[in-house]
Amino acid sequence: MNVTEAIEGRQSIRAFDPDRQVTADVVTSILTTAGRAPSGSNIQPWHVYVVTETAKDRITQACTARYLAGDEGQSEYHYYPQAWRQPYIGRRRQTGFGLYGLLGIDKADAAAVQGYRVTNYQFFGAPVGLFFTIDRDMELGSWLDYGMFLQSVMLSARDAGLETCAQAAFCPYYDSVMPLLGAPEEQMLVCGMSLGHPLGEALVNGYRTERLDAEAFTTFVSA
Repeated sequence: MNVTEAIEGRQSIRAFDPDRQVTADVVTSILTTAGRAPSGSNIQPWHVYVVTETAKDRITQACTARYLAGDEGQSEYHYYPQAWRQPYIGRRRQTGFGLYGLLGIDKADAAAVQGYRVTNYQFFGAPVGLFFTIDRDMELGSWLDYGMFLQSVMLSARDAGLETCAQAAFCPYYDSVMPLLGAPEEQMLVCGMSLGHPLGEALVNGYRTERLDAEAFTTFVSA
């Protein structure tokens, strides 16, 4: 596929085929390509941990146990605004209601919502989990670089015939995840990501979010 196809076809996949494995060589190739992402002064501020099999299961068990126990955890950084306002809260609600509506889940049904949300920590059935960390002394510019790297990972995965789902859901449980990764104290968790072959017949994989036209967020200045 070309770059436009890779970008426009990318979506968050929330149901993977657990029986279709992804080799370490393929993961390495994806990350090598993604490593060409730009970064200020070429400092390349990313660290990646790849988990499979038992290592992945340990993370699933640790995060699931905390979530089901009602432990909401606490991320080390604020992913979302502390004070929501329009138009952002509206877009967030539209996405949430759209996803749960497709799945027939009433957001007032706490048990059903919990049952779905826990699939985050099961990597949606994907055989490979990726965790991305950054050194604590990096500044905002490196976080901007990191976003370009993450997008490159997702697009490179598509080129390899795979799909992904980037997940901030692991961040509140960083204090469980990081020790299981063997990550040093000087690093902090940016996000997780599921990687694998999409489960074709899964209803949830048919969910697509809307995007604004360029005219809605672009201002041309010529004088």
